[in-house]
Amino acid sequence: MDSFYSSVEVRENPQLKGQPVVVGSDPKNGTGRGVVSTCSYEAREFGIRSGMPISKAYKLCPDAVYLRVNMGLYKEVSKQIMMILREFADRFQQVSVDEAYLDVSTRVGNYDVAAGLAQNIKDEIFLREGITCSIGVAPNKLVAKIASDFQKPDGVTIVKTEDVVEFLTPLPASTIPGIGKKTADILKSMDIGTIWDLVACDVQLLIERFGKSGIKMHQMARGIDHGEVLERGDVKSISKEDTFDEDTADPYVIEQVLDSLAESVHVSLMKKKFLFKTITLKVRFEDFSTYTRARSLRVYSTDLETIKIIAKDLMREFMGKRRFRLLGVGVSNFEKVDERQKLITDFL
Repeated sequence: MDSFYSSVEVRENPQLKGQPVVVGSDPKNGTGRGVVSTCSYEAREFGIRSGMPISKAYKLCPDAVYLRVNMGLYKEVSKQIMMILREFADRFQQVSVDEAYLDVSTRVGNYDVAAGLAQNIKDEIFLREGITCSIGVAPNKLVAKIASDFQKPDGVTIVKTEDVVEFLTPLPASTIPGIGKKTADILKSMDIGTIWDLVACDVQLLIERFGKSGIKMHQMARGIDHGEVLERGDVKSISKEDTFDEDTADPYVIEQVLDSLAESVHVSLMKKKFLFKTITLKVRFEDFSTYTRARSLRVYSTDLETIKIIAKDLMREFMGKRRFRLLGVGVSNFEKVDERQKLITDFL
């Protein structure tokens, strides 16, 4: 989807059309905490990007329309869109609230027909939900994902099998999913700036620098991806985060926030009827450096106090060093509650 959150907000309030719209936390006249969740393309013209501190976004465009995240609304729209997409697919894989893969191999015989199908999908989503999307059509998931970003917003990009290398090689190496800023900086130090540079690089050099990831990187640069379109499985983790209004090292405040996060996680856990085995702590310091720590139990549990105690114990490593910007608590490694066993346990 194109700038999904802000597109939904504009749909709900047409007066916002054409204006720079930023969805995230309250900027508080440039002193607010938190980050930009997404923004309209008009806002991007001012240099605003997803993940940017909201205070910086405000400095770049103080006259933008700033809206808080309305996740309930976005999830409901997402649900409707995903139902539309399923109608067009042999196999369907939702990967986020606004992104999905469709395998249409048995529905189209060539790329011309696939292009028509892509346009039909776009038309149907706009007709029924009033927002636009961009689609990439390609022989595999990797190239399709890259292509979907190629002509945003409201675009369709077709990359035929014989055109994959020609399409990919001029692009920056950072275009490949998984190559973030740090990896891109390392590649740059190796005089690798484009995907073509990555293709031309001796794979042994990549292995020496990145280990087995170097092999994968080299394959992806050549457009090789054997990943299948698979229906998304069960929930893998449940987590909650909180960004402080002001950076803090106050032990009392930290303890209260950890308790609150644990309680929120526990509510979601009970709704989904999961047992957990692993507790994870996430911390982000005032300089945006981020760390996670995890601990696994010997047996599955649903106990709230266990989450609180372990989260605080994991926190000890970081106390007294710097001020914190964000804290997060999560649980994972799930087992579904056996309702019959639960009734016996409750009775006992």
